Amino acid sequence: MEENLYQCKECGLHYKDKELAERCEVWCAEHKTCNVEITKQAEESKLGGLERKCEEYLNNWKRATADFINYKKEEMERMGMLGAWAKESMVLKVLPIFDSFYLAEKHAHILENVSMAEWQKGFEQIKTQISEFLKKEGIEEIKVIGQKFDANSMEIMAASSDEASLAPEGREEVVVEELQKGYKIQERVLRPAKVKVSK
Repeated sequence: MEENLYQCKECGLHYKDKELAERCEVWCAEHKTCNVEITKQAEESKLGGLERKCEEYLNNWKRATADFINYKKEEMERMGMLGAWAKESMVLKVLPIFDSFYLAEKHAHILENVSMAEWQKGFEQIKTQISEFLKKEGIEEIKVIGQKFDANSMEIMAASSDEASLAPEGREEVVVEELQKGYKIQERVLRPAKVKVSK
């Protein structure tokens, strides 16, 4: 017998409610038969309890679902704000490099008074600025010249049949020219290098 289950001693029916069991017992003793109304009332009481439980579970589920949807929406907003902040931060770091280009462009009209060496020196400084910026962001060039071809970080654009460019074994493809620089960030390829290899 389950806990908290009460039995009518006259007809043997079980009730969750002690009072109903006692009422059934009185009725059965007086009338020498089972009271169907009390039994029906007990079943309806049990059914009502189950319905209340179902409704409670449903409401809890609805609340949990609404909370999750709100959390998801807030997370998306937070991610959007972080993305915007990261983009703004990146732009602020790149702007000084553009300032250098604009400055060089602004003084382009006086090129005849500036030696080619000075002009080249200016662009070397801009190139250094870009390299330092990339380095600070954890971005580095993929070294390719003289390296064995690596499909994970390189893309073949051309092949050379020049025997002097072959690897010592004469079988492996070796990079002989870099056609476009490749970059990686924390050992993950950001952009593969476009290369020319020995054949």
